[in-house]
Amino acid sequence: MSVRRLDPILIDRIAAGEVVERPASVVKELVENALDAGAKRVEIVLGRGGCDLIRVIDDGMGMIASDLALAVERHATSKIPDGDLSNIATLGFRGEALPSIGSVSFLTVTSRARGSDLGHAIHVEGGVRQAVHPVGCNGGTRVEVRDLFSATPARLKFLKSERSEAQAVVDVVKRLAMAHPGVGFSLSGDGFTALNYAACAREGGHLQRLGQVLGAEFRNNALPVMAGREGLALSGFVGLPTFHRANAQAQYLFVNGRPVKDRLLNGAVRAAYMDYLPSDRHPVVALFLDCDPHFVDVNVHPAKAEVRFKDSGLVRGMIIGALRQVLAGAMHRATSTGGDRAFSVLAAQVAGSQSRVGSQSFETMPFEQTDTGSGFAEAEQRAFNVPASVDMRANWSDERTSSLPLGAVKAQVHDTYLIAQTADGLVIVDQHAAHERLVYERMKAQRAKGMIARQVLLIPEIVELDEWEIAVLLENAGALEKLGLSIESFGQGAVAVREVPAAVKDGDIAAQIRDIAQTLSEDGTTLERKLDHVLATMACHYSVRAGRRMRPEEMDALLREMERTPGSGQCNHGRPTYIALKLSDIERLFGRK
Repeated sequence: MSVRRLDPILIDRIAAGEVVERPASVVKELVENALDAGAKRVEIVLGRGGCDLIRVIDDGMGMIASDLALAVERHATSKIPDGDLSNIATLGFRGEALPSIGSVSFLTVTSRARGSDLGHAIHVEGGVRQAVHPVGCNGGTRVEVRDLFSATPARLKFLKSERSEAQAVVDVVKRLAMAHPGVGFSLSGDGFTALNYAACAREGGHLQRLGQVLGAEFRNNALPVMAGREGLALSGFVGLPTFHRANAQAQYLFVNGRPVKDRLLNGAVRAAYMDYLPSDRHPVVALFLDCDPHFVDVNVHPAKAEVRFKDSGLVRGMIIGALRQVLAGAMHRATSTGGDRAFSVLAAQVAGSQSRVGSQSFETMPFEQTDTGSGFAEAEQRAFNVPASVDMRANWSDERTSSLPLGAVKAQVHDTYLIAQTADGLVIVDQHAAHERLVYERMKAQRAKGMIARQVLLIPEIVELDEWEIAVLLENAGALEKLGLSIESFGQGAVAVREVPAAVKDGDIAAQIRDIAQTLSEDGTTLERKLDHVLATMACHYSVRAGRRMRPEEMDALLREMERTPGSGQCNHGRPTYIALKLSDIERLFGRK
């Protein structure tokens, strides 16, 4: 068979297979064109999830007739003025979007350039271009895509439901809106909730837009990020460690204003949070990396969803360092959602109690009639007795400490939770979770300085283990020695523990050793991370257990150390160490407000 040139329309349809995967791909290309044209308002309308209709209207600079004719030809673009592919300063540049879209649909582009009294339009039907003709229209550009994949019906069977396709478009618009807070966006159609984001002011615009897209919950639990190194600039907001999700879909990453899904960036975020989150939870972040266009290659993916950096190690190191510094700076702060959730539970219980009380008449409600002479029946008097599980001795705490972040300790309930009064509410602390984090951070700081205090055991602890557990412990004996844990073989099926870190000398050593062996045997984890887990394991075994009665001075010391310790808002497993309830919420429960 002889070699022949492909038909130009067939070439466009092959190119469309790379660029136009689904309606969301079309919306992404068209909105990026609008943003590159300097638009301050972008409106998107969908019909049947974008399969029947995609309409994108912007108020950008528009195009004159000659530019409009070239815009629907392959490899024609205004976005590489000097022809340097290593200097891409726009969102789109490939010069294939409009001709590719027009080859698989009915495409109409209407545009009027700024300063022009007349607009022009062009139609492309299944790859066949018609002549440009004058029309009356507003300034900017209007693009209509109808019957997507009508020229390639086989592609339709690969599309998902209309709702799924519409949600993919929603995700695209949200990401682009997050990267461009100074631009207003609207998205409407059937089968999904319409979006309408007003343009944000320059001052504080990014957080305002993130609040519009991700909700007030993220805005209330976000930490600002600002860092720079060797020509790289990192900005954005990251959620508190206790504000996490079951997957990584809430991680929004941008490079030079371009939404990307990059393994390097996701891995850096994961590494930064590794010390704060359990392995099956993921943080919520919105990070914006700006760099010289020559530092990043954005031409490695047809849909421009991936990038390649000239120095990936520099990018990874800067992100990890910046995020760890921000998270450490958050100190004891925990997400506000814990208190909100607690209030919701309490409100539901109060409503249920009121409903049950309201269903009984006063004549039929149980009531003890015996008069004690004090005005209260014996039943009421007994109700005011303090249960044994409530330690009211903690009321000694100085009222001045109420102005501190975690307030003044007032009580210990069920030998597990501490109640503290703050200036505007109360705090409930999980004593075990809080102390576990404090011990862990203390031991990490000692390890960083190479100064972990050791305790030589008068009588070595003999721990019986399986052979594989002994093997992994002896293999890592040198690393464990640096953590203050001295382990030697002790015949068949046992090891001898001769030294332990002084901070955990009173813990269950045998149980610790077994857990440490399990941690060290895990695959797919670096030794450094395994050693962090070892410290966390020892901290968990040593820390104040639930069910232990604490003295008032111990309670107060625990709260004060939490306020001084980075990361103390969550335990080593990612759970919150405390929740805060506002006084105004408590007053609402009792109908005071």
